Amino acid sequence: MAARPKLMSLTDAAADRIKAIMEKSDKPLAGLRIGIENSGCAGVGYTMEYAEAAAKGDDVVEDKGVTLFIQPTAVMFLLGTRMDYQVDKMTSGFVFDNPNQTSACGCGESVELAAVSTKAMNSFMAGE
Repeated sequence: MAARPKLMSLTDAAADRIKAIMEKSDKPLAGLRIGIENSGCAGVGYTMEYAEAAAKGDDVVEDKGVTLFIQPTAVMFLLGTRMDYQVDKMTSGFVFDNPNQTSACGCGESVELAAVSTKAMNSFMAGE
């Protein structure tokens, strides 16, 4: 069986920022857990939290020296997502470039996501 493509990927900026944040932790961390939750006017928001270990069912992604644990309920919505870290004059933060995003609220706090098709998920699981 071929290796599966990555569920998510990181830009160099995102990987560097995650490493810098995690190095400041007062306890050992295994990685960063990524998920989604009901939030805001558009429907869902992305969640991020430190992870000391993988939780049952997490999909593990290794990219650029960072370990991401993807919550099982988020996999169908995050497939193909690229996470970046951007800094401009007024703000800085993580940005999700998600091909499954169908809309976003005006304030930028929440998005609407469509689950990937069964065919795309089957291809991902088969490593195609």
